[in-house]
Amino acid sequence: MAPKNKDKKNSKLSPKISRDNILSSIKNETKQGIFAVAFFVLSIIFILASIKTGSVGAEVYYAGPVGKEVYRLLSILLGIGYFLIPIFFLLLSISFFKKEERNFNNIKFLGGVLFFVSGLGIIDLVSRQYWTARGGQLGWVISTPLLNMFGFYTSGIILIALLIISCLVLFETRITVDSILFWRKSKVEDEEDEDEDIKTIAKKIEEDEEEEKEEEENKEQKKEKKQSRGIFVKKSDEEESDIKYNPRVMSSTKYVAPPLSILEDDKGRIVSGDIKANANIIKRTLQNFGIDVEMDEVSIGPSVTRYALKPAEGVKISRIIGLQNDLSLALAAHPLRIEAPIPGKSLVGIEIPNSVKSTVGLANLLGSDDFQKSDKPLLVTLGKGISGKSHFANIAKMPHVLVAGATGSGKSVTIHAIITSLLYRNSPENLRMIMIDPKRVELTLYNKIPHLLTPVITDAKKTILALKWATKEMDRRYDILESKAAKDIDSYHKNILAPELEKIEELKKKGTYDPEKHIAPEPMPYIVIVIDELADIMMAYPRELEAGIVRLAQMSRAVGIHLILSTQRPSVNVITGIIKANIPSRIALQVVSQIDSRTILDTPGAEKLLGAGDMLYIGGEMSKPVRIQSAFVS
Repeated sequence: MAPKNKDKKNSKLSPKISRDNILSSIKNETKQGIFAVAFFVLSIIFILASIKTGSVGAEVYYAGPVGKEVYRLLSILLGIGYFLIPIFFLLLSISFFKKEERNFNNIKFLGGVLFFVSGLGIIDLVSRQYWTARGGQLGWVISTPLLNMFGFYTSGIILIALLIISCLVLFETRITVDSILFWRKSKVEDEEDEDEDIKTIAKKIEEDEEEEKEEEENKEQKKEKKQSRGIFVKKSDEEESDIKYNPRVMSSTKYVAPPLSILEDDKGRIVSGDIKANANIIKRTLQNFGIDVEMDEVSIGPSVTRYALKPAEGVKISRIIGLQNDLSLALAAHPLRIEAPIPGKSLVGIEIPNSVKSTVGLANLLGSDDFQKSDKPLLVTLGKGISGKSHFANIAKMPHVLVAGATGSGKSVTIHAIITSLLYRNSPENLRMIMIDPKRVELTLYNKIPHLLTPVITDAKKTILALKWATKEMDRRYDILESKAAKDIDSYHKNILAPELEKIEELKKKGTYDPEKHIAPEPMPYIVIVIDELADIMMAYPRELEAGIVRLAQMSRAVGIHLILSTQRPSVNVITGIIKANIPSRIALQVVSQIDSRTILDTPGAEKLLGAGDMLYIGGEMSKPVRIQSAFVS
């Protein structure tokens, strides 16, 4: 009988639980909007209830018979204080529209009561002094004792003070001397400051570009063949005669990257343990549970070794996955990850951590033929896979990437590797960058590189302004593409910019070049925006940041503007659904829980990673993530 009673009890509680689940599934911002609309509608209804048309004895009220009775009863009780009700609901509605978070509690309820008490008292007090009492029965009850004890003026001061206090409690605001004296001025100034800040960023970018152009002109006039900090070298006369468009070089200076010798090669010797013994343990453990398998290839990677096996016919893969903990116990290996099946193969992979890991150096990846011979300007290195194969990705195809992982998982090092790949591959004329680092310690070391449009941004408000500038720049570039009938930035460079540059070079050779007459089309460098910690800015400006990221993510690919976002807090409040939908390429490093892994990749697995750059990468064209060991940059 006891279990039945328990079931009945649970069945009674289930409706409440389901309602709570429904309410908790609604975002706070959505709830705020619902309350705002509801209070606004109530305000309109109370106003309509007081309006009537028609002759005496045949009045028709706009809110119908119910509204008529409500208005009649409340008018007797409140007098003209009835209109405090729609005013109260209207103010609440405005407050909910403006505030991001608001909760009801007992203090708020007392504030509402105080609002009506003080308001009715003021109405009855003033109307009694100058006309006839119009505060209704409640107003008379409130103002009469005050008049008898304090007189008209003191009673008025007390009631006004109570009204102000009730507003402060209800609307969660505060009053300062500046806000009282300069509230109009400050509102106008805030709007002007925002516009000025955007203009300042744009002006700073234009000034930097003008300075670079002046420096290049001075170098050409002096004909100096000096190397500028190991980055720029003046073209020789022979090279000038063969100037052609190259997607990686778009200026009159040849970009020379620092030597690869300053970067580290692979370090450490991989120790994967006894491969034969581990293969036998895997086979024997599965046989103990009635699963026959044949061991296949073994792939030794920098961090893990993958043992591939082929299940016998009729064996469900889910049975093998269910034995993950048993295999981990038998092999004395943790964490153990099962990939079933391996993409492109009819095999199941069991990934075991190496006893001693090797460090993947960036020098080998940047020096490889795949990287050096590629003509893709935004090609970046990701690291090495389980088989030891180098993995690269083209940001132009991504076209945006999200990097997420717990503290100490190697997230910042992964971003450094991506940035370094871009800097080695592109000149400042071909690539511009905006770096945002709220933590102030990760990206500020890039402050002196010539690729930056503006110094590394550490302030949340300036981040929003930078995204607004990027949005305006995107719209401007689309206007240029439209006027030139170009599909995207690549076709613009290839079909419009390159022929014009070749034409100008021919005119220079002939000596008939006129700078005022022959104006080259405006070059469009790629712009990469790197945000190192999304969560910090999301907490300060959630709506503005999400709107800016989504707008750029949806439209900026064609004009060469790309986003690299990272966060150590992969929660749904930071990585929202609309952000995920517009950023298909994601990198997940080690996370705490399976929920975090699903938030990033929509699939589990990242909680089984080893940290120190061990990651799962999934691109927009991929169905399953790939495990990669990121390169190390010190």
